[in-house]
Amino acid sequence: MNFFLKESLDYAQERCYLDDLFSVYPTINNKIRDIDSKKWDAVEQAYERKDKEALMHALLKLPLFPLKDSYVAFLKEDKDAIKRNPKTVSRIASDILKMSGRELREKCSKPKESNRQQGPAFMNFLKREDFGIAKMTVDEFAQTETDGILIGGNTEMLAFAKERLFYNHPKCPDFIGRMNGRYILGEAKFLTDNGGHQNAQFEDAIAVLDSNASAIKVAILDGVLYLPSKKKMYLDITGRHSESNIFSALLLKDFLYSVR
Repeated sequence: MNFFLKESLDYAQERCYLDDLFSVYPTINNKIRDIDSKKWDAVEQAYERKDKEALMHALLKLPLFPLKDSYVAFLKEDKDAIKRNPKTVSRIASDILKMSGRELREKCSKPKESNRQQGPAFMNFLKREDFGIAKMTVDEFAQTETDGILIGGNTEMLAFAKERLFYNHPKCPDFIGRMNGRYILGEAKFLTDNGGHQNAQFEDAIAVLDSNASAIKVAILDGVLYLPSKKKMYLDITGRHSESNIFSALLLKDFLYSVR
């Protein structure tokens, strides 16, 4: 098994892994969402009149719809579809009208889920953590051969990866670094659960490992995948990908200094 993968498994199962991981992926305690008072007045009026069509129009103007339904996104994109599809509107609005006014307000103003705000967390970690090597812009990184970590936006990092490292994956890598003349390129994910969307995120990281980039390819993964189970991610990292460069962000510095 890859040394750093084994270290990550041990870290997660035997040490204060979650306490330490908070420095990489801090949970944001969000305040409730603000709702424009005029937009909420329209919701209340339609709710009180039990006007299903008007209620749908009013709710679709809010940042958060109060219930999950597969048809809502379509209606949000095409407001005229509300009039063309009375049965769908009646079905959805009827469920909403079963809520109390207070419950409806609470569902429309729920805070954003913290796991939906982790996108910039890894880059912020790279910016503030002391890795003992320089943090460079794309121009600085391209004009030198010294050790460093590239800090940049998605567009410029993807362009660098394609032009200089022959990276053929459509998504921007989360990490590009250079140690002892060797490039390191990888994807970072915080996998908070097993199954569904999280499995797809895992496969995105694995796809980077399988890319033809002219670099050492890594998957900087954290979360439940390091806990023993019969679930896909754990079975993959201890099976077909056990020799791959998969490790926790907490071991990134150690990995970099192992590059020769």
